[in-house]
Amino acid sequence: MGDAGTAYPVFSRPPQSIPVAVAALLEPLLAVGVLLAVQAAFGEPMNRAAALLSILTLLLTFPGTNRFHDNLLNTTVDILSAWAFVLTVLLLCGFATRSFGFFDQNVLIAWAVLTPVIQLAAARAGSAIIKARAAHPSARRAALVIGAGQVGERMVDVLNRLKPYGHDFVGYLEDREPQRCVQSAQGKIIGRLDDLGATIRRHQIKDVYITLPLSQQPRIAALLATLHNSAVSVHFVPDVFGVHVIQGRMRNMEGVPVVSLIDTPFVGINGVIKRLSDIVLASIILVLIAPIMLAVAIGVKLSSPGPIVFKQRRNGLDGEEIVVYKFRSMTTMDNGNVVRQATRGDARITPFGAFIRKTSLDELPQFINVLQGRMSIVGPRPHAVAHNEQYRAIINAYMVRHKVKPGITGWAQVNGHRGETDVVEKMVARVEHDIDYLRNWSLTLDLRIIARTLKLMLWDRQAY
Repeated sequence: MGDAGTAYPVFSRPPQSIPVAVAALLEPLLAVGVLLAVQAAFGEPMNRAAALLSILTLLLTFPGTNRFHDNLLNTTVDILSAWAFVLTVLLLCGFATRSFGFFDQNVLIAWAVLTPVIQLAAARAGSAIIKARAAHPSARRAALVIGAGQVGERMVDVLNRLKPYGHDFVGYLEDREPQRCVQSAQGKIIGRLDDLGATIRRHQIKDVYITLPLSQQPRIAALLATLHNSAVSVHFVPDVFGVHVIQGRMRNMEGVPVVSLIDTPFVGINGVIKRLSDIVLASIILVLIAPIMLAVAIGVKLSSPGPIVFKQRRNGLDGEEIVVYKFRSMTTMDNGNVVRQATRGDARITPFGAFIRKTSLDELPQFINVLQGRMSIVGPRPHAVAHNEQYRAIINAYMVRHKVKPGITGWAQVNGHRGETDVVEKMVARVEHDIDYLRNWSLTLDLRIIARTLKLMLWDRQAY
């Protein structure tokens, strides 16, 4: 409850939606359930190896994605790609631990084939159930949007996309003249704000979306006073499209509604999943690449005088300073207030250093940083402290990328934004991709980035 005279917007779950917990658990539980069913069908016992495989599968597939509102093609592609990455990680684990002998090969093949098929069937069944429920006249949700500005226009676009799932956009309420509103609202304004109560009764409105700017707080309070006398669900849509919203969500802090605009995605169970996946994958990778790291270390030592490993100061989580390891690839080791980026044909790069930089072998010691907890396998690439101080002053939201641990590889790198940032526009593009990663993080996205990184290690013209 608020203080006297204070009205808080009411937030409610969209109608005909399947609870978030169901969407998060469906694919992981199906993956494990199919494994257990196949084991039983082939007469295989539930032993420690199967239990360990089940736990690892849960970690790799949780949380699941809500695919009930997507079309068949997108759902199929997403499920197949996500399952392919899970199988790739499990195969690497199997090779590293030599554990394939604990399983019947027919069980593994049947499980690998049947799991995505059943996940797809479940996703389509869920979508069909929602649509069937939404098709009934009593389940339709007539929606009214207050405010015919850009935010209201975006809200209407969402409602139109969700029409098969029960949402019916009725129209706008707006006090401004039609010519001052967005063009798409022409002909869709069905009244003024003072007509709210009558409009709700006339059109049997069930959902009201308030898209007015916060500068109109007195008007919003008056609207809420009217809405409190009705049975409609009220949703406040803040105008945050001009800022970088990272993991935006609402939570209740001791009775006070708080809207987070910029936050780390790795809170709660997501943080546990991210850290466990880093530890498991980094440990497996270090075992597999130990001979390669030894060969690179010998190559660095023989190619030029100086230490094998170069330690550089970088900014990590929350901007804290960390030490990052790399195989030395240059004759100099800039680590002060001025750090000159490597350029194509840079005389400081040794011949062997050029090879390990192009193949990203110079980054391999950073898997040790991952086990130390300073870095993650996937995340925004850490920049030298000197570069951070330079760019934070000229690029909007530059420091937002430090809401998570820096990564060995990242979304920007696998999308072509790697190498020298000789112009500010290149760094801007890199930062935009880093923010996009924070906004859309999932374990599946991490696995996609790792797979694309392996490809780039073999062929990348931007690496030098």
